[in-house]
Amino acid sequence: MLRPGDSERVAELMRETAAAELTPRFRMLAKEDIRLKGPGDVVTVADVASEQRLAAGLAKILPGVPVVGEEAVEKEPGLVDLIGRAGEACWIVDPLDGTNNFAAGRDRFAMIVCLVQDRMAMGGWILDVPRGHMAMALKGQGVTLDGVEVRTRVPTRPPIGYVGFKVRKELDRQLPPAQRRILGRVSTLNCAGAEYHEMLAGRADFNFYRMTRPWDHAAGTLMLREAGGVAMRFDGEPYSPAQPVNVGLIAAVSPKTIGEVQAVFDAARLPLLAGLPKA
Repeated sequence: MLRPGDSERVAELMRETAAAELTPRFRMLAKEDIRLKGPGDVVTVADVASEQRLAAGLAKILPGVPVVGEEAVEKEPGLVDLIGRAGEACWIVDPLDGTNNFAAGRDRFAMIVCLVQDRMAMGGWILDVPRGHMAMALKGQGVTLDGVEVRTRVPTRPPIGYVGFKVRKELDRQLPPAQRRILGRVSTLNCAGAEYHEMLAGRADFNFYRMTRPWDHAAGTLMLREAGGVAMRFDGEPYSPAQPVNVGLIAAVSPKTIGEVQAVFDAARLPLLAGLPKA
């Protein structure tokens, strides 16, 4: 579906959009530029402007392919159903991943674009906006980080990962020290795109989400798979951009890593992982 050069055109569109709509507004937002759209979930004028510019640019790259943007879905929830249409294609866009960080002046935010066809991720792009790093993947053609091909490796240290605050608290509360040390540092960046960059760079090994919005994970899970990693729902089925948002996700740099993480989570009596197969 993508023509030669289209992947680079998407990447350039993202860089141009970030330079025009995000970077000039970072740490410059007025109070009225930020609003709450749900508990703990904010949106800014930068999100909206970024999504509009991306949608216009993507329409030129693949005319007629609809865009499912995070902010557009807030207004038209039915748009998300486009991702699950058999035989059809759409773009999935997170114009500003890590909006809470951006609004608070913290430099952990990203831009994410994914091309889906027949319910499967075919292309993924994640731009680490503050640092300028770009990850790109095409299904069956591998993944690059700043132009360098990435292949993940089984970590030789305890796996480092990203989990929510409540999960981290339960791990620390329930596990004896020896068992807890099977895992390395667990934290959250409050930015899924940044987490996938960290895994591709070898600085982290897994992430865990109870709720999975497609604009957060469709591109990153494709990248991990192309690099040799895995992405699964809590019931053991492969992750899909079209899956229900409440079936969970655990993604890791290798099947062995998922097995190690699952063993720890099972010991902490976190039953949401009970269906995952052993590595």
